[in-house]
Order: sequence, then C-alpha cells, then structure tokens
Amino acid sequence: MRVTAIIQARMGSTRLPGKVMKKLGDRTVLGHVINRCQAIPSVTQVIVATTTSAEDSVICEEAEMYGVPYYKGSEENVLSRYYEAAKTFQAEVVVRITSDCPLLDPQISHTVIEEFLKSGCDYASSGLSETFPRGMDTEVFSFEALEESYQHASESFEKEHVTPYIYLHPDRFKLKSFSNGKDLSGYRLTLDTEEDWNLISKIYNELYQGEIFGLPAVLKLFAQYPKLPLMNKDIKQKKLGE
Repeated sequence: MRVTAIIQARMGSTRLPGKVMKKLGDRTVLGHVINRCQAIPSVTQVIVATTTSAEDSVICEEAEMYGVPYYKGSEENVLSRYYEAAKTFQAEVVVRITSDCPLLDPQISHTVIEEFLKSGCDYASSGLSETFPRGMDTEVFSFEALEESYQHASESFEKEHVTPYIYLHPDRFKLKSFSNGKDLSGYRLTLDTEEDWNLISKIYNELYQGEIFGLPAVLKLFAQYPKLPLMNKDIKQKKLGE
C-alpha cells in the first residue's frame, strides 16, 4: 500500500512565529522533519501540506530543496488541507506528522505504521497511550477514514487538528494505541515556545553530527544531564479548541 507521510507546515504560530524555518545546525527545523520522514522505512512518499498564504511560499521552496512535493490548501481548515493533499497524491495510508517535531524518531514512526498495517485498524497512534514524549507523535490512518472525517467533521477543533473526529468516534473506527514500555510522557520534545527551542537547540548541539539520532540518544543525554529536560517542564500543551 502507498504509505504517505504528510507534514503540515506553515510560518504562522501564535507562540513562536516562523519556528519551522529556524536553523538547527545545517538544516532548518522543517528540513530535519523532512529528512527524518524520508528515513522511515515504511514510508513510500513524503508530502508537505502548507497554505495558500504568501508568507508560506518559503515552505514550498524548502520542500522543493529536498525534492519533496507540496500542496497548498486552507490555513485554518487543516483537515481539508490533509484530505485534498492525500487525494491529490493518491495516498492509501496517511501518516500525519507536524513540522514542529525535529526530534521525531523514524524507528518509532515505522513501528506505528507496521502496527497499523498488521492490525487492519482504521487509525493507529503513539499519542493515544500518552507514554511517549510529546514530539514523537505519529498518527497513521486509512484514506477512507480521512475521507469520512472530511465529510462529517463539524466542530472547529476537528478541522484544525485533523484526527479528533476519528479517535473520538471509536464506534465508527477501529483504533489501535501504540504504547511505550516506559512512561516518558514527562519529557517535552516538540517545538512550540522559546523554552522548547532552547532545549532542542542544546540537544542538537550535543548530538547532531550530520546524521539522524533517535530517542534513545536523547534519553541517554538526559541521564547524563538531568537538568536539561527541566528547561521546558512548565510548558503546557494546548488543549483541543484552544
């Protein structure tokens, strides 16, 4: 089956504008996310889904630099943007990735995809169990589930966050939760604030040497420097609808 990773990306951000084009070593944040998605063994194609806003033209240029196609859609209705991108590029299985996760571990994403393909479910996620650090989020769902969401989702948060219609309707969809053996939800490895940026920058300064490093390397670094993960421990993730 054609497994398509769709990276949602835009320059607008309420807490850290332009974050996806910040530089981490030799690449932008978006560049690292694209590179990590391309390294997921089970992914057939990678697409960047951005908006029609003029300020997001730089996103398109970045995608082109990595040889990745892009789709420009609605800025507010991310669900429609995902659906239209998936339909345009004939995705059969969709992997939702956000561009604020430059520490995404390709192996974790690969395992979630494999679980999805083996189980025959409609939706699999590493986020439902809340045992992974924020920033390792990988959601996998069928094009049919995405299409049903597109046709029936009515709440604004369902359109802004793409998948709530699916995972909030277990009566309609078969869900699969992928859990980590140890609860690591206390760590925050996503990029949404200046505090997040400071932590991620330090992680890259310590670990990045031109090659992808995974979650085990980050955890080893935290064990060596226990104060590191405290840098953004007070940052709260936005809730649905906020």
